[in-house]
Amino acid sequence: MAEAADFQGMTPSPARRWLRRTGALLAGAPLLAGLLQLPAAASASAAVTASPAEAASSGTVGVSLDSVSPSAPTDGDTVTLAGTVTNNGKQTVTAAQVDVRVGPSMSGRSSIDTVARRGVYQSGLDGLPVGGKYVKKFSRLATGVSQPFSISVPVKELDLSSDGVYQLGVSLTGQTAAEPWSHVLGIQRTFLPYQSDEADTTTKTTYLWPLISTVHLRAETGSDAQQTPVFQNDDLAKEIAPGGRLEQLLSLGSDLDVTWVLDPDLLASVDAMTKSYRIQVDADHTKAGTNQAVAKAWLDKLENTVEGKEIVALPFADPDLASLAHNGVTGSLSHLKDATDVASSTVETILHVKAATDFAWPVEGAVDPLIVKVATSAGADKVIARSDSLRETGGLSYTPTAARPIGGGTTAVVSDSRLSTVFQGDMTTAGRSTLAVQEFLAQNLMINLQEPDKQRSIVVAPQRMPSASQAQAMAAALTALQGGNWSQYQGLSAAARAKPDAGATTRVPAKSAYPSSLRKQELPQSAFQHIEETQGKLNTFQMILTDKSRVVTPFGRAIDRGMSTSWRGRAAAGATFRTGVEKYLEELTGLVGLIDKSDAKLSGRSATIPVTVKNNLVQGVDRLVLRLTSQQPKRLKIGEGRYDEQPIQVSGEHSQSVKFTTSANANGPVTVVAQLYTQDGQKYGPEVTFEVKVTEITPTVMLVIGGGVLLLVLAGFRMYTQRKRAAARQAAEEAEDTEDGPEGAGVNKDADGAVDTENAESSEDDSAEESTDSEAEDPEHPSDPTPDTAPESAGPSGTGERVDR
Repeated sequence: MAEAADFQGMTPSPARRWLRRTGALLAGAPLLAGLLQLPAAASASAAVTASPAEAASSGTVGVSLDSVSPSAPTDGDTVTLAGTVTNNGKQTVTAAQVDVRVGPSMSGRSSIDTVARRGVYQSGLDGLPVGGKYVKKFSRLATGVSQPFSISVPVKELDLSSDGVYQLGVSLTGQTAAEPWSHVLGIQRTFLPYQSDEADTTTKTTYLWPLISTVHLRAETGSDAQQTPVFQNDDLAKEIAPGGRLEQLLSLGSDLDVTWVLDPDLLASVDAMTKSYRIQVDADHTKAGTNQAVAKAWLDKLENTVEGKEIVALPFADPDLASLAHNGVTGSLSHLKDATDVASSTVETILHVKAATDFAWPVEGAVDPLIVKVATSAGADKVIARSDSLRETGGLSYTPTAARPIGGGTTAVVSDSRLSTVFQGDMTTAGRSTLAVQEFLAQNLMINLQEPDKQRSIVVAPQRMPSASQAQAMAAALTALQGGNWSQYQGLSAAARAKPDAGATTRVPAKSAYPSSLRKQELPQSAFQHIEETQGKLNTFQMILTDKSRVVTPFGRAIDRGMSTSWRGRAAAGATFRTGVEKYLEELTGLVGLIDKSDAKLSGRSATIPVTVKNNLVQGVDRLVLRLTSQQPKRLKIGEGRYDEQPIQVSGEHSQSVKFTTSANANGPVTVVAQLYTQDGQKYGPEVTFEVKVTEITPTVMLVIGGGVLLLVLAGFRMYTQRKRAAARQAAEEAEDTEDGPEGAGVNKDADGAVDTENAESSEDDSAEESTDSEAEDPEHPSDPTPDTAPESAGPSGTGERVDR
């Protein structure tokens, strides 16, 4: 395996080694004499295990190496080692002394691994003390007490004979009442990379710097025009605030040569926070967010930082490629394509820079044929794998260049597993962080020393969401690397274009080789089934909307978030999120539907039945069809047959009553069903069922109708005679007026001198006539329908009336 390949490094000169060994032998002579006086049984036991010095080094004293400065020294430097020693034993340590030990140079990357795993002190392997004045002495070290130390040693005193990686140790030697001889009670090992001058051939190193977070936005938005976003909590504000994880990643990365890897969902979420937003308090309440200034400052700093830098945008919300490949259902890949398409536009809109979207990054770089197929299905032709997945099988004696073709026009960019995982785990203590930095630098230099004349490109892909302490350790290592003499920065795109090594493996491991630990964390198939069900409901809902973007865009992004990599290890939280998305969509679709209707009575041969459609959405709905169906068409017809349909268009926050013409053929109850449909024939919302009672036309009703007709005839005859008499009277009066002359015009006088207004009698007759006409034109009819089936126009009543909310 190439990463375990060794090479024969340089060691200290034979003369110096002889002097050191001689000194060690002389120093151990008194101890040896004392051992010879031990009982035979004890001597036999010591011979089986180790020397007393080795046996005593069980970690009685804890040694922490908190800093090595500089991390990668050159000629003329002075190396300062600082840390603490802590007496963890039950007895006081006296005559204590902290020593610096330099061991031989490492012979390869595997030897670094071996030293890093070594436990107790081993005299033949842990090197000799530098000695002299380069020690720190303590007269006594009480139980449970910690003491700091700092030792500065010039490089020339470390006996670094040639360029290489050296084992470096800090040990505490002392004695106790139970073991009254000087021996090593504790040791801490690390590595010292030493490159005296600029390397003739430098290694090109690509370091990915990820800005990725968990899902923060909910599917819900406000009903206002701005669609105010709702956050699940205020955690994102804490991450981007000064001292927060994302703020530190941004600040630390701004001074480094790295390739930025961004999740567009993070950018969209922070951008949403720069405006009015709300935070979910409980199931029914939200509160106003107040961190707009923090969000704006973070985005502004990010925009300035990444200007001119290489940026890789992952698909929106960083979908879990392995889960899609192993557990996805039909249609799942369409979501990946959608998430990829929106990634570039999101970055460009918010940061005003172009981002590469042709890289796919499976979790921990673990790949198999299905993952590669899914990763490249949305347009990516480069997959970021890791060397512990795409293992070297060609027997190379060195670590090969990261890029290699894996078929189908796809390039695997294989990150180095040792360098990519060295900063995982707890980095909150200075001791752990320092050891990780030194190991990173040692492994990096060792790659260059494997084949000094062969330039290679290596890629480092760390954990997706580094903690603040991990980011600090990463930044410290990269800062030292950039100041070193053996490495130079290279962007990810250039690394992907590098010429592959002929002997590097290009075979993607089988599906069975995928790590079981990662498979257990995958999103289950039920998650993708849930996503597809939600997508189907969204497809139906959007068909009726006049402004689809208000729904399709936020729900499309919410569906993307439902399959995010961030749900790994948080299965319950992921399921809750996906359920919340579906539930909110159902709430919105329920705002458009039929209003429940009471039973109706139909006492005549025909009438109209109104059905009301509500729209409590802010926007209007269109392209809906309302169908009214009779379950017994032989008794009651809707329109001309079993059912009738009418198109529906309702303005936002309005309702509309639609009237259907019915005709009865027989009496009795009839079940009627009202149902909304989309234009493509899919049912929309629940149906509304009610009963129409048809009443038969009886003989009594016919007698009443006949009587009404007779009254109309008699009224007409009376009107005729009254008009004839009035005409005759008017003619007589006109003749009389002509004889009397103009003085008596317009006035009638009888013999007693009484005066009547002209045409008074005629007016009364006319009034009576008009009253009779009115009665004839609008008579009471026994078969008039009840108010629920009033004889109104059968046409729709427009776009609707305002809904009281």
